Amino acid sequence: MANTGVTDMAKIAAAEILMVDLKPKVRRTDSIQTFVSQQTPIIRITDADGVTGTGYSYTIGQGGEAIMSLLKETLVPRLIGAEADNTEKIWRDLLFCTHATTVGPITSLAIAAIDIALWDLKCHRSNLPLYKMHGGAKDKVPLYTTEGGWLHLSVTELVADAVNAKSQGFSGSKVKIGKRHLSEDRDRLAAVREAVGDGYEIMVDANQGFSLAEAIRRS
Repeated sequence: MANTGVTDMAKIAAAEILMVDLKPKVRRTDSIQTFVSQQTPIIRITDADGVTGTGYSYTIGQGGEAIMSLLKETLVPRLIGAEADNTEKIWRDLLFCTHATTVGPITSLAIAAIDIALWDLKCHRSNLPLYKMHGGAKDKVPLYTTEGGWLHLSVTELVADAVNAKSQGFSGSKVKIGKRHLSEDRDRLAAVREAVGDGYEIMVDANQGFSLAEAIRRS
């Protein structure tokens, strides 16, 4: 990040939105869907000094157009002229102006893209990484990976993915569940546990594929 030479935050002068449809190289599968498209709304916010911040959110599949519409028609017009440094105030104002729809993912994803862009802009202006902008309490945090663990993977592939993640320093992996029989999920998880040991975190994700009764039965 280049040092802009200015520290006082300027007002937001412009905001550009676009959407990119990213096609995954591999068709990933969970308990309810096959991940074949990632519609990715992107926003670039520029302040009066020409400093720019970029933010984005994404959907697994469709719905990106609805996020783009909310950004264009409702949220972006409210950004122009606002103090770019007031990230919390802007977030609260946008949340209030969409209070009738804020329980839903479309509004949350739209506001999230803006919030990320504002923080990115703030970091560029200050020439500081995000963790220092948030107070710098820690210079590192434990991470887990969600990149692997998909339901279409064989047990061998599932294990190899977790072992590789552990070797890279991850503290845990997310593993998809939701096979037709409970025994299949158990066998997959047991194989991963045996391979990575007890100190490695394994998180499971059924992706809303179970009814309440089925989730209780499998717990």
